[in-house]
Amino acid sequence: MNWLWAVLVSLGVVQISNVCTTIYLHRCLAHKGLDLHPAVRFLMRVHLWVFTGMSPREWVAVHRKHHHFADEEGDPHSPRLRGLWPILLGNAMYYGREARNPETITKYAPDVVQDGFDRMLFDRGLLGLGISLSLFCAIFGLWLGGLAFLFQAGTYIFLSGVINGVCHTIGYRNYSNGATNLRSVAYLTAGEGLHNNHHQFPSSAKFSMRPGEHDPAWIIIRALGAIGLAQPQRLPAEISQ
Repeated sequence: MNWLWAVLVSLGVVQISNVCTTIYLHRCLAHKGLDLHPAVRFLMRVHLWVFTGMSPREWVAVHRKHHHFADEEGDPHSPRLRGLWPILLGNAMYYGREARNPETITKYAPDVVQDGFDRMLFDRGLLGLGISLSLFCAIFGLWLGGLAFLFQAGTYIFLSGVINGVCHTIGYRNYSNGATNLRSVAYLTAGEGLHNNHHQFPSSAKFSMRPGEHDPAWIIIRALGAIGLAQPQRLPAEISQ
């Protein structure tokens, strides 16, 4: 039964990573639609460093460039330019290529300032991933732990490809932009599957716009807000109630 626990823990880690990505990196840092208490920001920052190895500054820059050139030449990961399958399967490669471009970082993330924690820890993505690999191996043993680590990392990367690829190709639209909504993907990615809504209102802290659409991260944001740990800054008038 160890393998079952390994799968469940891996999927749990992926969901926490999705929540941290959409709430902290996406809605808070990239679009400033949400303020988070410093303690919440730091804990999410630590989780993302350990389990994804990503730099917040790089993620924000690449994502803002995506919005600047959405589905046009210059978009780092548009399926309309490169095809659905290359983005679905190679999203990490396209992300990494753009994240290594110093001009992208300088132009699109000047407000995400490198601090002492970045210099010591958070800019060392491989160190963070080494910690998570060690944790998995300590809990499940060398081979099963290694497989569990690869499973959670691969699932997170694949879901990111689904958002950037499928949610610009397949699904329904509430608004006239190139992105699409997929409710099933929204459940799996803490609301990110409501991508058409997000591209219409990028700075909204809430992604669901119509009856029947569910944004799991919004429930967490409301819960954090109830105890003074989060404060939405922007909501479209039609969903402000």
